[in-house]
Amino acid sequence: MMLPGTGSDDVFVRSVFEIPLAAVGVRTLAPAPTPGAELARAYLASLDQAAREAPLLVGGISFGAHLAAEWAVRNPRRCAGLLLALPAWLGDPGVAPAAVSARLSAAEVRARGVDGALAGVAADAPAWVSAELGRAWPRYGRELADSLELAAARPAPTEEQLRALDVPVGIAACTDDPIHPAGTAGAWAAALPRAVVRSTRLAVVGRDPESLGRAAVLAWLHAGGRPA
Repeated sequence: MMLPGTGSDDVFVRSVFEIPLAAVGVRTLAPAPTPGAELARAYLASLDQAAREAPLLVGGISFGAHLAAEWAVRNPRRCAGLLLALPAWLGDPGVAPAAVSARLSAAEVRARGVDGALAGVAADAPAWVSAELGRAWPRYGRELADSLELAAARPAPTEEQLRALDVPVGIAACTDDPIHPAGTAGAWAAALPRAVVRSTRLAVVGRDPESLGRAAVLAWLHAGGRPA
């Protein structure tokens, strides 16, 4: 099961992971966001439900990657591996670029509404990012700002917690992403006992979202993951 990032949705996470996972015999499950205060809890509950019958290969993008790892730390025997694209921080978010960006976006949404905030995104972000948020953000409606703030405040697993997680982990980084620094992906890999990092670039992801999923799946295979 793959979880989307902050302000993103199941549509984008499927576009990243569905075909790369199908290539190794894994069906992609991707829950839609439950906006507002229940956002993280609903995603974690979805993982609990899906893991009732057999261990899961879980993962996600950015905040979704954090939640997948958080769930795996709590449920190591129900986790068959992790696919983590663009992890944004370790432990407390502090002033991590992704956390700061989410807080600023939430403030813009509260001040200008969703449409006004999207106009600002269109002026500053790559066209494909603007298009994705233009599709996903309205789905959150009035709960968008709360959802962004919740994600920006939630701690990711710590290095100590990750060190205890003995499952194959594939991490995908973008070498040109200032919001999700490649160094953070490297720090996650250094903490995890069985992790490999593979990289792409944001410009490539804009043309080919599957490139991010392929990087994560390839890294997972190199870390010892087994195709279905």
